[in-house]
Amino acid sequence: MRKLCKALLSLVLVVLLVWGGKSLLTTGLRFFQETLYPVRYEEIVGQEADRYHLDPALVYAVIRAESSFRPEVVSGKGAYGLMQITEPTFEWLQTKMDEEENYTVEDLYRPEVNIRYGCKLLSILLSQYSSTETALCAYNAGMGRVGEWLSDSAYSSDGVTLHTIPFPETKNYVSAVMENYSVYHELYQFQLNGGVMHVEKK
Repeated sequence: MRKLCKALLSLVLVVLLVWGGKSLLTTGLRFFQETLYPVRYEEIVGQEADRYHLDPALVYAVIRAESSFRPEVVSGKGAYGLMQITEPTFEWLQTKMDEEENYTVEDLYRPEVNIRYGCKLLSILLSQYSSTETALCAYNAGMGRVGEWLSDSAYSSDGVTLHTIPFPETKNYVSAVMENYSVYHELYQFQLNGGVMHVEKK
């Protein structure tokens, strides 16, 4: 009887260790994913995503691909801040926005300004193109170049959607953003209510 009790106790301990190990592994994996795919600048992202009718997950996906959440970064092509806005794009967007403040390109280092202009650009592109992927191509390569690709039968069969992205950099960029987008939806539930964003972990 004593041997049977010891055997049962050993079995219970093994089960607990295995279950606990899996639990710790799952918790550790989740922490690692949330570290790689953070949710930052919630108030700003919530306001601008709501203003421009964007999915916050897409905004975060672009920020992660563009700057890895570094507001001070400047690319070799002269793109600034979190959503990597170039000076010509910034000046063009200023003609599309009703701003009371007279921002300069230096203000693109400020998260609230950069995210506002980046979200405005995303909203314009998403309304102009038939798919998120094509809009992201334009975000990366520019509307002029995407227009050329759409008019070329080697890249588009209907003049509306790209079936081939000729630039490897742009192709990799779109793939990275769409992967980010998918992961953010897997990890978080975003809800917008009057410019206020609520984030719940799934």
